Parts: sequence; C-alpha cells; structure tokens
Amino acid sequence: MRTVKIASGAGFGGDRIEPALDIIKQDAADYIMFECLAERTIALAQKKKLDNPELGYNPLLDYRMKKVIPLLKKHPIKIITNMGAANPVAAAKRIYELACESDMEDLKVAVIIGDNVIESIKRFYDHEIMENGEKLESLDGKIISANAYIGGRSISRALAKGADIVVTGRVADPLLCSGPLMYEFGKSYEDYEFLGKTVVAGHLLECGGQVTGGYFADPGKKDVPDLWNLGFPIVEFEESGDFTISKLPDTGGMVTEATVKEQLLYEIQDPANYITPDVIADFSNLKTEQIKKDTVKVTGGSGKAATKTYKVSVGYEDGYIGTGEISYGGRNCLARGNLCIRIIEEHMKELADRVLEQRLDMIGVNSLFGNTSAIPTEPAEVRIRLAIRTENREDAKEAGREIESLYTNGPAGGGGARSGVSHIIAIASILMDKTCIQEDILWEGKKDEVI
Repeated sequence: MRTVKIASGAGFGGDRIEPALDIIKQDAADYIMFECLAERTIALAQKKKLDNPELGYNPLLDYRMKKVIPLLKKHPIKIITNMGAANPVAAAKRIYELACESDMEDLKVAVIIGDNVIESIKRFYDHEIMENGEKLESLDGKIISANAYIGGRSISRALAKGADIVVTGRVADPLLCSGPLMYEFGKSYEDYEFLGKTVVAGHLLECGGQVTGGYFADPGKKDVPDLWNLGFPIVEFEESGDFTISKLPDTGGMVTEATVKEQLLYEIQDPANYITPDVIADFSNLKTEQIKKDTVKVTGGSGKAATKTYKVSVGYEDGYIGTGEISYGGRNCLARGNLCIRIIEEHMKELADRVLEQRLDMIGVNSLFGNTSAIPTEPAEVRIRLAIRTENREDAKEAGREIESLYTNGPAGGGGARSGVSHIIAIASILMDKTCIQEDILWEGKKDEVI
C-alpha cells in the first residue's frame, strides 16, 4: 500500500530548526512543512514590507534555509512553507539566491500569490467585522494589511509542475499538508471526504512539537521524557485516508493518544464543522489507536463542501502600549508592592483623559487571576507592572516615566525598573466571496525549465 510521509519543520515563526534538520538528515519524510505564520505575524510583516519592499517575509528565513538547502543535495525532500508572509515573491527570490550559493541552481521554487487583498480592501468596507459586528469602514485610515486564507489547490498545481519548494503567504495552516497529499494521490478537490482527512493530518502537524509533547507537559501530572530533545511529528498518510503520526525514535517527547487528542481539540470550535478554505472538515468521528510506542493511528475523518467565502485577516494600527516594571524584595515586600500600586493609581488619575486602557499587576502574585485567596501572605519578592494603551507614542511613555520616578518617590527598596513602548497591531476578520480572489503561481529558478 502506497503511503506519503509529511513532517512538520516548524509550528510557529520562532520555532527551533534542529528537529527539522534531524528529519531531513534521516530521510524520514517526503515533504516537510514550515508553518511560520499567524494573524498578527503577517500584519507585522506587512509593516516591514512598507518600509522596505525587499522585506516582509519571515525574519528567520535566511537562518532556516541556510541550514536546510545544503542538505537537499543528499536528502531531496520537498519543502512547503508560508514563510513568505507578506512578501512571498521576495522570499522565493531569496531562497533561490541561497540555493545558487549552495550550487543548487536546479531547484525550482514556486510562489503562490493572491492572498494579499490590501489594494482592493476599500471595496469591502460595508462588510461586517466578525469580532464586533461593526463595518470594516470603522477602521478606515488604520488598515495596514489584508490577507485571505486561501487553500491548497495552488500548492498541488505547483507540485504537479515540478516545484521542489513551494512558498506561500496566508494559506490556511492545515492546507500546507493537504496540498501535497491531494497532488500525490491524484485526488480531486471535490473529493471532500478524502480532503477532510488530509485536513485532520495537517491540523496535527501545524503546531510542530505540540503534538509530540511540547506544551502538553505538566510535571507530575503529564510527564514528558527528554523534552529538551523534542522531536517533531511525522505523518504517514495512506491512500485510504487513514494515517499514523509519530516522531524520530532517537528524539525526546512522546506521541500518545493523549497528546494527539489535545492537538486535535486545539482551536476547534465545532468538531463536526471545522471550516477551511477548501473543505469543511468533520472531526466528530475520529478515532485514535496507539499501535506502538510513539505511534498513533488516526481514522474516521471526513468532510463536506466548502463555504463560498474566504476569511480575510485585516491588520490595523490600534495605538500604543506603554509599560513599566519595578521589583521589591525581602521582608514586607508585599506591603511595599501594594503601596507602590496605590501611588501609581493616584498619579494615573491625572492622565485619565489620555489613557484608553490601564492595567496594574503584581506579577507572580495577582497578574493572571486578580486578587484571590491564593495570594501568599508574604512572598519573597514582587514585581509591579503598569501597562497603558494610548493613541500616540508620547503618551505611552508615561508608563515608564511613572515607574522610574518610584526609585526615590516610592516605597523603600525598589529596583530593576524597566520600560518600553510598543506599537499595537490588532486583527479584524471579514468574509469575502471567493470570486474576488485570484490565485496564481510564479517561479524562481532556471527560467527555461520552469512553467
């Protein structure tokens, strides 16, 4: 029975590279997917692209590809990645430059475009924002990015035309897996049952080490061996649509029914209707079976026809956050921390007309759950954090100024003060008719050899 192996090489933008290199060096998969994109990530990437049209792709692209590309000479795995972010064309160009530097100019790099709809976004100002019900027009003047979650069809097409590396922008995470599988098994994108099964596999791969024990670990309750040597997941997909998920045998972490089930539930609102661009996947009848150590078989996935719309992630500027922190340690530090908070509260009343939101936390004591009975009577140390949201950067700096003044104007023994200001990039979502999106494939490589 023919199978196709797809591995995860990254589960988020800043993930480790070593587990991916191990998979490549051991020829453990036919494809490896680097899933490095989140809603806010692509908005931040768009800001970089506006500053420099040659940037806007994942900032770790060079770091990853300089380590991966030389390995492809002896280990010819195919790569699928959304590291293109807001500028997949520039990302593909850079990947091909690195390939040429490694004497691998024969590599064919495909670029999927069409997800970026920023140029036409004003046409959709009458559309409702999914998060708050307001019209998109309410964000006029603040929008910096707009990207539709497109599917795996163009990935399949690019592979059919001989691509060795496929670079995308905002493709829905699990479809980075579906694209290769639909191509390899020659399936139609109207075969919704099979397509739904590929989405299940992609969902298990998309977060990298989460399904092999990372993030799952909770010492004494859910122990995971050798987490410092965590291996990334590998799916072996059968033509029937059933598949196993495992990891390299000499790596840390674990693959169990529990780790798999936790990842299956991750970000799932309705298990029977998991909406993706190409199919509405059905997770409701999934079954898992531990068939051997670190290998779990998954069966029962399905799907039905997709919706007629794409979700579009709109990034917009939403002011600034100013922060300031200071620590108090030793005897009576909790009381000194509380006095610090009282001083800040009184001072901040003078800025009420310029502060949109404010938080005062005692980190490690009440910053997660507020005032609770679990607060210790006398911790060894406390750290006070002030955070404010403002319309402009200068007002946001007030948080740092307020904290620094506590060195001589606050309780005894304050130290380790620090401050910062960050530009807020927020996300809104709308639905856009699929007929408004035009995907295409561009190429980097020997021009006489690519289509």
